[in-house]
Amino acid sequence: MNKKLQQNIRAICAQAIYNVLEDGQSLSNALTVLQPKIADKDRALVQEICFGVMRVLPELNFYIHRLMKKVMTGKNRVLHYLLLVGVYQILYTRIPEHAAVGETVNAVNDLKKSALKGLVNGVLREFLRQQTTLTQQLSKESQQQASRTWHPTWLLNRLKQAYPDDWQAIVEANNQKPPMWLRVNLNHYTATEYQQLLADAQIQSAVFADIPSAIRLLSPVNVTKLPGFAQGAVTVQDLSAQYAAYLLAPQNDEQILDMCAAPGGKTTHILEVAPKAHVLAVDVDASRAKRIDENLARLKQHAEVKVGDGLTPETWCKGRLFDRILLDAPCSATGVIRRHPDIKWLRRDSDIAQLTELQHAILTNIWPYLKTGGTLVYATCSILPDENRLQIERFLQENSDAKLQGEVKQFLPTDNGGDGFFYAILRKSN
Repeated sequence: MNKKLQQNIRAICAQAIYNVLEDGQSLSNALTVLQPKIADKDRALVQEICFGVMRVLPELNFYIHRLMKKVMTGKNRVLHYLLLVGVYQILYTRIPEHAAVGETVNAVNDLKKSALKGLVNGVLREFLRQQTTLTQQLSKESQQQASRTWHPTWLLNRLKQAYPDDWQAIVEANNQKPPMWLRVNLNHYTATEYQQLLADAQIQSAVFADIPSAIRLLSPVNVTKLPGFAQGAVTVQDLSAQYAAYLLAPQNDEQILDMCAAPGGKTTHILEVAPKAHVLAVDVDASRAKRIDENLARLKQHAEVKVGDGLTPETWCKGRLFDRILLDAPCSATGVIRRHPDIKWLRRDSDIAQLTELQHAILTNIWPYLKTGGTLVYATCSILPDENRLQIERFLQENSDAKLQGEVKQFLPTDNGGDGFFYAILRKSN
């Protein structure tokens, strides 16, 4: 085996978390960069630890700050994140305590901090000795603060203002591991037929009545275990995201633009609903646009894929008009925190105003490319009104030829349901 694949996975986890919290990388990108160092058999554990640490970060920091008189900074800062990795394993995984401590201590060598091996060992063993007392202290402080939210204050304030009756349920849902939803390719199977294939493979699932393609797995599995996945029988896609294609209601032979399309889940769904539609999928990120091509290839579909900026459609659109446009606008992603818990620590309150202006600019610049009588579906994976309802109200005020079709849809994250998502259907009148 390549020596790179033998690197201690706790060291990899600590490095990934460092890259997120110190350098501002997304966790998904940080893990992609480090992926060559991770053996296939270890990938699930690396994901569990890294995403788990992000989910409960304030709790882990609480313990470490009480166990150490001085927090590690500078070149040794990565060891702070290694300690979080060690404590997370003890609290939230089935890894035996001695193995969790031993492997975490061994990771110090891979991080080239061998002189501090004793310190890491001492802190983790002290946590084991004080674990009951420390967890009681945390519980007491949480009660004094009304609840243990694991969310930044700015986000809590926005949630409380927008959802005075629901903010606690939103926070609770955000703190859970996300459910795994599948979108059955109805050109291959009905959801009920595919559910039987899952049952034959010993995979338990539940169908969702409101969307004919949706199935929720009772426990997540690797996609390689899904019957017919490689042949395009099914796609992993959250329940709320599956509404996009149905609300767009594409028809065969129509000209359709999927704007901000990467990684291609909605593009492929559009083509499942209307296989003969002429779809242009556009994304500003060239590397992510390649994922659209990969997903199209797996599902044996065809769409035109371009790298392009929604702010300057004239550079790639060349006067082409569309019957329907799906704009999945760049947003705060506050509706998908349980899938990407690093969002809580990467986003800032000031980001929201910048994002709303970007969304407004893209919506305004794309609108002229919609045919009269055409439909534009505006979507975000946010639950903040500034990016959603208020954004649409502003656009309607500024554009007399834009009419809201039906009511806007704001989905909130729920335990066995979908992620937080927003949809508005706009029709262009004469």
